[in-house]
Amino acid sequence: MAQAAKADMFVYEGTDKRGQKVKGEMSSTSDALVKATLRRQGITPVRVKKKPKPLFGGGGKAISAKDISVFSRQMATMMSSGVPLVQSFEIVGRGHENARMQALILNIKGEVEAGNTLADSLAKHPLYFDELYVALVRAGEAAGILETLLDKIATYKEKVEAIKGKIKKALFYPTAVLVMAFVVTAVLMIFVIPQFAALFQDFGADLPAMTVMVINMSNFFVDYWYLIFGGLGGAFYGISELKKRSAAFRAIIDRVSLKLPVIGDILVKATIARFARTLSTMFAAGVPLVEAMDSVAGAAGNIVYGTAIRKMRDEIATGQQLQVSMRETGLFPNMVVQMVAIGEESGSIDAMLAKVADFYEQEVDDAVDAMASLMEPLIMAVLGVLIGGLVIAMYLPIFKMGQVV
Repeated sequence: MAQAAKADMFVYEGTDKRGQKVKGEMSSTSDALVKATLRRQGITPVRVKKKPKPLFGGGGKAISAKDISVFSRQMATMMSSGVPLVQSFEIVGRGHENARMQALILNIKGEVEAGNTLADSLAKHPLYFDELYVALVRAGEAAGILETLLDKIATYKEKVEAIKGKIKKALFYPTAVLVMAFVVTAVLMIFVIPQFAALFQDFGADLPAMTVMVINMSNFFVDYWYLIFGGLGGAFYGISELKKRSAAFRAIIDRVSLKLPVIGDILVKATIARFARTLSTMFAAGVPLVEAMDSVAGAAGNIVYGTAIRKMRDEIATGQQLQVSMRETGLFPNMVVQMVAIGEESGSIDAMLAKVADFYEQEVDDAVDAMASLMEPLIMAVLGVLIGGLVIAMYLPIFKMGQVV
């Protein structure tokens, strides 16, 4: 089987039927094909040349999930206003501040101009447009309601990014406590306490046990600081790489994270919200339930739930009801199962799942705010005890000296 030629970006200049100059970019396998495509569009090509690479690796920031979310909303707004698809890409792409995102949008525009469907054009960039995104666009194109589906996608992406932001906010505070405590401790151990230790060398009496312990810890920090910092950095890097490369390790991390106090409850609620939001969006778009479950499993954000959802998919494919499959996993609260059961009976699963998503998104928001209110005084208390303990340990000999005098 012959291998398909790789498409490149070409920059073209030409004149339209009215004799006006036009220029733009197009993705194609050769300049001859670009010229032929332009002629079919009523444009006489004057100059066509291949655009220098890298396409997305040049200037500009890395493309983020937020960029894709904003792009989705802009496209939805353009098309719902009656702007044609290719022109919408041109307007959104040319107006984007991020050079890499602009190149991505114009590349997709070129693919569409070359005759590809929007879904197929997006599928060529899986790093930015996942299976869920492509499936929803494909459903919209097939049903002739692309502008409606783009609006649903935009809303979905905005909701998902909002819930991800809340999770990051929830994890930030405990991380900040640990990092701040370690940095303050390291500075005191390496730079401050050795000054006190030198002062106490000629003390002429036994130092308090607490002071001796702190000085010994300080000596260890001073002698082996490179091992401590190197070990922590190596451990962090090793865990990050292992998480990227090992599905089994990711499963362990996901399973443990769901059982953590306070944070685990937030992660469970966020995962249920993502499940409900994703399935609601796909069901409303007309995607068959069994087919939708694959994308829902990928969007769950947790391997434990992803595995359970795939098992649910297999059971649904054999004729079992969604609410029964959900109950058998033991991962979904009774309220969620009951809402889905009502939705199945009334034929409004998408509406019920949307209500579940709204409820749990609000639950996550409230839990994160409550956690933030709790962590702020906790940070001050931890740092106060830590720094206060070190200061007391260093001043105990001075107090003892005053009592002797």
